[in-house]
Amino acid sequence: TILTSIRATMFARSQETEEHAARMAQNSRELGRALGLTPGELNDLELLATLHDLGKVGIDDRILNKPGPLTPEEWVEMKRHPEIGFRIAMSSPDLAPIAQYILSHHERWDGAGYPVGLSGEEIPLGSRIVAVADAFESMVSGRPYRPAMGNEEALEEIRRQAGIQFDPQVVDVFEDVLD
Repeated sequence: TILTSIRATMFARSQETEEHAARMAQNSRELGRALGLTPGELNDLELLATLHDLGKVGIDDRILNKPGPLTPEEWVEMKRHPEIGFRIAMSSPDLAPIAQYILSHHERWDGAGYPVGLSGEEIPLGSRIVAVADAFESMVSGRPYRPAMGNEEALEEIRRQAGIQFDPQVVDVFEDVLD
């Protein structure tokens, strides 16, 4: 019941749809399976893929739904969502196992991400998987401030960011999963 309520709140407040969450969960699960995760880890990964942006419930609607680029001040606010999501997840025993992954899903392989600046394998694997799946899904779905890309164009951008934004091994396996 709590999960259903959280999901409904997230979908009502952001541009993300239930279809986006379903595709995220499916792509993440397939990627996790290809990387050898256990059934329990796959279940946590699927939950993470669905709730990775949980913290956006604490971000102002004017920022979440802004049709153009965010100002530097708005980006500071938006970058708070992993920490907000972490705190929400830690408050529920059912979500606590994915809290650290929620916190880390915007970290980058090169250490230039947020909120902590983790790099490489310091970033939990679940967060690295969701980062790739979310970037791909965001690119092929489009946003109010930019049109959708084709699958091949989005995959090429993911490839370009391997070793910079994304774990290169996860990118390699993602390519195989998409094929």
